[in-house]
Amino acid sequence: MISQNTIQQILNRIDIVEIVGSFVKLKKRGANYMGLCPFHNEKSPSFTVSGSKEIYKCFGCGKSGNTINFLMEHEKYSYVEALRWLAAKYNVEIEEKEVSPEVKARQQLADSLFIINNFARDYFVKTLHETEEGQNVGLSYFEERGFTEETVKKFQLGYCLNLRDAFVREAQHKGYNMELLQKTGLVTIRNDQPADNYRGRVIFPIHNQSGKVLGFGARILVKSDRAPKYINSPENDIYVKSKVLYGTYFARHAIDKQDECLLVEGYTDVVSLHQAGVENVVASSGTSLTTDQLRLIKKYTRNLTILYDGDNAGVKAALRGLDMAIEEGLNVKLALIPDNEDPDSYVRKIGAEGFRQFIADNKQDFILFKLQVSLKEAGNDTTKKSQLVNEIAETIARIDKVEDFTKQQDYIRQCSQLLKIDEEGMVTLVNKYIRDRLTKQATQEQNRFKNRGQDAPAGEEGGPSLAEMYPEYFDEGTQPDAVPENLFNKDEKQERELVKVLLRFGDMMFDEEQKITVADYIFHLPYDFESLADSEVVKKILHEYKAQYDQGAPLDKKWFLYHQDPDISKNVALILEDKEAELSANWRDRFEIKTIYGDDAFVKDTVSATHYLILRKIRKLIEENQQELKDATDFDVARKCIEMDIQLKQMAKELTDKVGTVIIK
Repeated sequence: MISQNTIQQILNRIDIVEIVGSFVKLKKRGANYMGLCPFHNEKSPSFTVSGSKEIYKCFGCGKSGNTINFLMEHEKYSYVEALRWLAAKYNVEIEEKEVSPEVKARQQLADSLFIINNFARDYFVKTLHETEEGQNVGLSYFEERGFTEETVKKFQLGYCLNLRDAFVREAQHKGYNMELLQKTGLVTIRNDQPADNYRGRVIFPIHNQSGKVLGFGARILVKSDRAPKYINSPENDIYVKSKVLYGTYFARHAIDKQDECLLVEGYTDVVSLHQAGVENVVASSGTSLTTDQLRLIKKYTRNLTILYDGDNAGVKAALRGLDMAIEEGLNVKLALIPDNEDPDSYVRKIGAEGFRQFIADNKQDFILFKLQVSLKEAGNDTTKKSQLVNEIAETIARIDKVEDFTKQQDYIRQCSQLLKIDEEGMVTLVNKYIRDRLTKQATQEQNRFKNRGQDAPAGEEGGPSLAEMYPEYFDEGTQPDAVPENLFNKDEKQERELVKVLLRFGDMMFDEEQKITVADYIFHLPYDFESLADSEVVKKILHEYKAQYDQGAPLDKKWFLYHQDPDISKNVALILEDKEAELSANWRDRFEIKTIYGDDAFVKDTVSATHYLILRKIRKLIEENQQELKDATDFDVARKCIEMDIQLKQMAKELTDKVGTVIIK
């Protein structure tokens, strides 16, 4: 919803060296800058930033892109979040496109809630450090837990005075709306009077991925039979508990680098482990895992290790999220902390290195762990064992990604051995659960289409059957084939050359006398280059450029380099990355230029790029015409084909003469 004008202002101010340099220590080396890659562990710098080309590339792990890509990859922002971050950085006022009153009202409400939460966070932090009660009660508690001053400040921990309305009076004095204060959960109404909801509690702010405060967790410090130990902010327009994991903002880089996420239960576990140096850890806040939380983890890594207390309650809590995690394609392990310990106490007892080694030595495969625990519970009970076989088969059936087929087969083999059942029988049972799930999904899909008054795409008369849609699960002994990679289009280089010419030189004068630009020349040729191209990304770029050109406002290379479609931005970066190296002696002598970007070489490049695609089209027509001639049985048809062949070849010759070189092979 950000206007094109705003986006263009942001793009015009972007300095990739400045932005990347705020996250990575860069040193100038020649025309570029180098540093240690933030996306993988390395000792020698292989991460390069080019200010002139506005791209970064790591020659170690292969990651590359532009400034917005960097923010999206490093900070895990969405495209819009990255734009807003840059707008704030460069003081660009965001102009938004016209939205409905309902959408605008929701945006304003969300902004208001964030503002109140920021105020509350600062108030609680100040109360903790600058009031006698905050120091004696709140700060003392954190010190007893072993939290350093640096850790307390890092996590923005605070304290709420044990007074009825100290916070609400300050908030009202600052002019904050009472209805919104209640919506955040900071204030409640008792006996028709506003009161502080978190009084007498230490405060743990809960951040989103970009560091904004979504809500709070508050822990009581005195024993009480009436009050819960922890209370959290109620769900509202910005805080949805099922979509949040505590500590994600502080752990995201460590998770990304170590390619593993550790999951614990509580706030203090996260804080203690971070302080000890184990930073790739987040907390579910004592609730069962949700699909949204698992997908949040998956943004950073596919490797999830769940750390829980070794008691029965901890084991059962761990098992509850298993099937969803498997279905999301995560590699799930479980490490049980020794009895009478939790991650907080255990890391303080054995230290960070000992803790990491303990996890490495003790983490177990989740499915096999579940099977072993359940087998102990089932004992010799045949009914329970039969139920367990079905449960395990259903769990394995959720591993339905093509790339995980080998993993699924390995689980079938190992579980069959542990259960002491026939492996083929387990395969049949797993496939049954897969078929059942697919049938259910197809039925739901049909119902959705019927509700819209449309024909269902599958299962109806004339539509494909489930067996036709998913033969790998219905034909015994077969398995999904790996999807072959697309063969590289041998002509794609020339298609990309046209894009490069258009983006680099589109507004330059192709013909000074007639005042025709390069874009004018390209788009007034009697050919539709979008249809002549085979590459889908080239088609997208040409289509968008032409649409804006027709409106009299052609787009520049920055628009595409920072495009919200990652496929476009990535490919444009590669297209524009072509080295400005010296050309072959043949081209240098023919055109008397040193580089393809020297003098008026762009005119010749324009002619070459456009004519190549036209010639390629003519070549295809020649091949089709010759095939028709070969198949012709009628004299008149054969004659017309011969005449067409002569005409097409003449057109090809005229074009090659204009280009100055033969490029039809």
